[in-house]
Amino acid sequence: MDRAPGASVRLRLTLSYAGFLMVAGVLLVAVVWVFLLRYVPDEAVRVARPAPGDVTRPLPGLLIPGRYDLWRAFAPKAAAALGVLLAFGLVGGWFLAGRMLAPLNRITAATRAAGSGSLSHRIRLPGRRDEFRELADAFDGMLARLEAHVAEQQRFAANASHELRTPLAITQTLLEVASHDPDRDTDELLRRLHAVNTRAVDLTEALLLLSRADQRAFARERVDLSLLAEEATETLLPFAERRGLALETSGDVAPALGSPALLLQLTTNLVHNAIVHNLPGQGAVRVATRCDPRVVTLTVENTGEVLSPGLVATLAEPFRRGTDRVRDGHAGAGLGLAIATSITRAHDGTIGLAPRAGGGLCVTVRLPAAPETVGGRWAPTGAPQA
Repeated sequence: MDRAPGASVRLRLTLSYAGFLMVAGVLLVAVVWVFLLRYVPDEAVRVARPAPGDVTRPLPGLLIPGRYDLWRAFAPKAAAALGVLLAFGLVGGWFLAGRMLAPLNRITAATRAAGSGSLSHRIRLPGRRDEFRELADAFDGMLARLEAHVAEQQRFAANASHELRTPLAITQTLLEVASHDPDRDTDELLRRLHAVNTRAVDLTEALLLLSRADQRAFARERVDLSLLAEEATETLLPFAERRGLALETSGDVAPALGSPALLLQLTTNLVHNAIVHNLPGQGAVRVATRCDPRVVTLTVENTGEVLSPGLVATLAEPFRRGTDRVRDGHAGAGLGLAIATSITRAHDGTIGLAPRAGGGLCVTVRLPAAPETVGGRWAPTGAPQA
């Protein structure tokens, strides 16, 4: 935004300090003047004094000045004092304003550096906590989050480009081979092209879903996570049975506020991920819900290989498939946990991933509990009934 040039804050603070000091000085002079007027007559008066021990021979009279005489003597001295006070206020105010605004100058320099693209710069303002320090710390925290977000977006863009390029490159190769080999089996070519195209479509839909969750472009309504967990497990039960896995669902009614479609996608992704990365023929997946006064919890556990904490910490990153855990073609686009994390954050919740001691993964999603009506008013879930 273009703005007309104006006086600096330091100059305005200096004038404010000096002006306040001058007002205080004028008030002080006025109080002294009013106090003196109580004991000074309007005109000068000479009072005769008798000589000590001789009442017949008086001494020269004592002159008591009038108000005009007092004003002639008092005004120049008061004006000089106010002038010194003004100079002191300007010099001292300029110095104090500079000291007070020094942290703001560092914050401004950091803001300009961030505006030019240097997100690694930090203010790190020393000293005890005050308004400027809190502003600087908040700005440093914002820069740290922004830097991490930009880095994540850059990695995401690079990974997405690579993932989308792969099916396109495969399609181009198949078409080139087919064009140079007229006798090639057309059905086989179509089958492979269909599989590659399906992978590209699934990846694109996953990217669109991830973007939708990040933008929070959805309406919120009351949703029961326990019902979504049952629907997701019923949908994926044939898939789990084909892999010889036991699929268990339990828990309490867990009402939350959000998008039913997105929360169902969240639950489905977690259950599908637990089925894919499991021990075929001898594994299990357990889905549970719990409702606390202010939080509802969805937990998805699965058996599987022993995972290191370092690997688990990276599983929610986009396109992170956990290569050691991939067993077949059901690995997907590597966006399952990333989408689940994004949906959870869009619903103001938290998601935690932890390796199980015996192998496998435990994913815990915590969302704010939906309010319920008590006596015609909205109240948090678990509030005492009227």
